[in-house]
Amino acid sequence: MAKFVLAGRADCPYYAKAELVADYLQKNLPDFRIHKITQHPHVWEEWLKALCEKNKWSHKNSPIIWRELLDRGGKGLLLGGYNEFLEYAQLYYGVTSSMTTELMTMVAQENLGTHIEKELEEESQKGLIGPLQVWITSASSLACYNLIPILTSGEVFGKHTEISINLFDHKQAEEDLKILMREAQDLASPILRSVSICTRAEEAFCQAQVIIVLDHSTDREVYSLEDCIRSRAPLCQLYGSLIEKNAHDSVRIIVGGKSFVNLKTALLMRYAPNFSRNIIAVALGVEGQAKATLARKLKTTPSCIKDVIIWGNISGNNYVDLRKAKIYRYESAVWGPPDYSRPVLSLIFDSEWVNRDFVITLKNLTATGRQFGGILAAHSQFGIPEGIVFSMPVKFENGTWVVLTDLKDIEISEQIMTRMTSDLIQEKLVALGELINFQPYQSEADLAKEDKKTTSPTTDDNEEHQKFSDDSEGKSVEE
Repeated sequence: MAKFVLAGRADCPYYAKAELVADYLQKNLPDFRIHKITQHPHVWEEWLKALCEKNKWSHKNSPIIWRELLDRGGKGLLLGGYNEFLEYAQLYYGVTSSMTTELMTMVAQENLGTHIEKELEEESQKGLIGPLQVWITSASSLACYNLIPILTSGEVFGKHTEISINLFDHKQAEEDLKILMREAQDLASPILRSVSICTRAEEAFCQAQVIIVLDHSTDREVYSLEDCIRSRAPLCQLYGSLIEKNAHDSVRIIVGGKSFVNLKTALLMRYAPNFSRNIIAVALGVEGQAKATLARKLKTTPSCIKDVIIWGNISGNNYVDLRKAKIYRYESAVWGPPDYSRPVLSLIFDSEWVNRDFVITLKNLTATGRQFGGILAAHSQFGIPEGIVFSMPVKFENGTWVVLTDLKDIEISEQIMTRMTSDLIQEKLVALGELINFQPYQSEADLAKEDKKTTSPTTDDNEEHQKFSDDSEGKSVEE
């Protein structure tokens, strides 16, 4: 089958004549197919230049015709312009055109009018299908600056889903927001319909379909951990009330940031109860750091490592679980297809590295602010107390998340679970003013070690990390 592509400027008379011949051939020859591309005169030269650069062709006029070689994977073979196409039609099919110059010009004007009408219709259709309304809080932050190129890449919401980005922050950040707005527009992303800024709280989240909550900067000095925790509650209460009042019924709220991710998520669920099921926290820094550390050890890339589970409080006591972790495309004596995987722990023979060096590395990476988070959700299946947000393995399907309760051999010891949930409960109580002082959880073993250090200051440093080995049995590590 012969398939030709005919492209030209909408007002070009030679394109009109070539189009007439192509229509005749397609109508009368069962194995002849033509695909037409019409471009507005204002964009024709730029479009043609890009096409020729992509295919390494040399052509400067309208029309341009090439053949798609279907039996060779669709690779294009340049035929040429108007003269070459008519010569080809006459030589191979005995077809010529007697269209006069006057008729060619008239048809070209009709083509231009039809093309403009089509463009207007497409624009009106876009107006009927509104873009996805994405709101970002604390938009003057550096995190937002790095986030916008990701959102506009087409990889997050899909390459055919248009979005409107709304940047929300306090009035003092308005100039920074304007600069960010212009830079976002300069990206010229085909899916970015508009960028706007908002500094009035009462207008925030208007018809929002996606809300991304980043860390909120504060001008006032924070004197204690308790002050820092309490400062989250008023802001989450404000956001919660605005979400209830202004957001779209289908809104999805994604909580990120560097600290107290679990706490912020729990508070938003409290203050926006009608959307509590739609609130998640996605901040995969710890998981990414764990994968990168493992990849360096195994001399591979982090993208080859999957199913690292982060349990608990990402901003405090958490548990990095490697029992389900797999590695793909790993070069070793055992090799398989791309979907073949092997357990990570079966390839790391140094249990001391898993229980000591791996733990210390992650501690050092997250020492400043206990940043980053996992995918968080509260669920009673794992014996987690009500009212807190706890990091656990989940999967996303049909537009929502489901807790993976059917995984085998992922039980967490009562001691570790108590250690993780205790701090989360205290954070929430402090934030709500029901507890004055935050007391980090200490087990009886921790207290005994403190007593031992008091009486024996020369205690071996290895004892400090022994708990990781005791808890993990060489299978998982605790942060």
